Parts: sequence; C-alpha cells; structure tokens
Amino acid sequence: MQLSVYRGRFAPSPTGPLHLGSLVTAVASYLEARTHNGEWLIRIEDVDSTRVMPDSSRKILHALESFGMNWDGEVVYQSQRHASYQAALAELNKNGLIYPCACSRREIADAAVMSIEGPVYPGRCRNGLSSNLAGRPHTLRVKTECSQIEFVDHLQGKVDQCVESEIGDFVLRRADGIYTYQLAVVVDDAWQGMTHIVRGVDLLHSTPRQIYLQKLLGYKTPAYLHLPLVVNKQGEKLSKQTLAAPVDLTRPLPQLVATLRFLGQNPLDELVEGDITSFWQWAQANWQAERIPKGNRFINEP
Repeated sequence: MQLSVYRGRFAPSPTGPLHLGSLVTAVASYLEARTHNGEWLIRIEDVDSTRVMPDSSRKILHALESFGMNWDGEVVYQSQRHASYQAALAELNKNGLIYPCACSRREIADAAVMSIEGPVYPGRCRNGLSSNLAGRPHTLRVKTECSQIEFVDHLQGKVDQCVESEIGDFVLRRADGIYTYQLAVVVDDAWQGMTHIVRGVDLLHSTPRQIYLQKLLGYKTPAYLHLPLVVNKQGEKLSKQTLAAPVDLTRPLPQLVATLRFLGQNPLDELVEGDITSFWQWAQANWQAERIPKGNRFINEP
C-alpha cells in the first residue's frame, strides 16, 4: 500500500465506551497526524475476546464522529487478523526464536525476581518442557537476549531497557490461544505502515519489547510519543476498572477544549461557543506537541 510521509493511528480496545482518557489519546494522535499532513487510521484492538464489551466498537466510532474526528481508510479489527499473527509466529518458530511454556503464574512468581512490570520470567521452559509439565496447556514465549534496546520518545526522552533481564522471555500467544498485545500491535503497525505512534505513557515500558520483535521480524521501527495519563482523584488511570464515565456526546466542544488544556495547549474560551469545524481549524493551526506536559494528572472536566 502507498504510504504518506506521516501515518498515525488511534487504536482503542473495545472494553467500554470512549472516556476522557481515551479522548486525550485520540485528540493528540489526530492533531499530530493532521498537522503533519498525514493519515490517521483507526484500529480496533479486540484481539483479546475475553475483554470485549458488546457494541463498544460501534459506540467508540460513533463518539469519534460526534467529536469531528474523521479517519482515513477502512477500520481494521484485530479479531479479523489472526492469520497474520499466526504467520508471524511461524516465521519466529522457523528461526528457533519461540518455545512452549507450561509454567503457572505461581510457579513463575516463586522462581522469579521482580522488575519494572512484575516478575521476570526465569526461563524454566526455554530448553524444553519438563516431564511434569508435558500435557499442560502452554503459552508461546519469545527468546530474548542481553542486548540493550534504546529509543528516544518524542515527549518522555531517552528510554533504554535490557529485555532479557528486565522482562524475560515474554508471551506471544496465551495458553487459551489468544494472541498477545505485544505480538498483534507489532504485526499490525508494520502491516499498516505506521510511521508514528501516539499513545499513553502506561505503554512506555512495553515499547522495547515491541522494538525487539520488530527487529526479529525485520520490520521498521516507528517514532513514538507517549502521552501523560488522565487520572481520577485517587490517582488511578481512567478506565473501565476505575469506573470512568463515558464522554458526553451532547456536549463535544467543552470536552474538546478541556482535552486541549490537559495537553498543554491554550485554546480560546470562545471555542466552546463555536462549532466543531471552527474548533478543529483553531486546534490544527495552533497545535504544539512540545507543550504537552509529561506528568499524569487530573483533568478539569467541563
């Protein structure tokens, strides 16, 4: 497919309706794409069918339309991309880079050291399943190595991570057959030709794993910008689990203005009294990504 110089995306998980935290990511990724004369695509990350809420995808797309964000091309659904994920696993397997693991979470925790995202997998099944594990349901893990992964995030700065010592061999397909986010996002970003990724800072430390997979599969590495998170008054990330309220589709402009302010911009007060078209004209003419603050914080809801 023919690529623009800038190709970005918004990739929500359909675990519930759009909330203000998701709106921040949508707005920032949209403005980054549009101010670079680029394309903005939508991908519904429904690869984990156990977390999908009925009708959430439709509601998310309707909300984006209500807020005046028009995307390019067809919406991609990860649930329709399983063959591509399996093909990537087959490629890794051909090169001896993945292996089955039948360890339980308890067994891993008992033998692991703790790191930035929990226990580091100790490599118990790397040389084959032991006789007492044979026959158990198994995950597929990718072999990691000691090389340092480094990248410079457009907002957060330099990040470096030794995937082997800080994460360990990580899972690409779960024991229930579901492909993991780490695999699906890498395969899809490459297939769609993404040049720039704008998303929440909660995914910052998973980026080295994705770059590692990109290298193994021969994919290009996009540029990254990890945004601050919107948190509630308890300091928790807005999510379905923290009972985040859905955006109010009857009042898009106050929420869009509040979102720009959260992102460090200085929208005019009178934008609230205007229309969607005028808002986006002003936003695109005045967007400055370098003004985005790094820290997570509460959003002043309209």
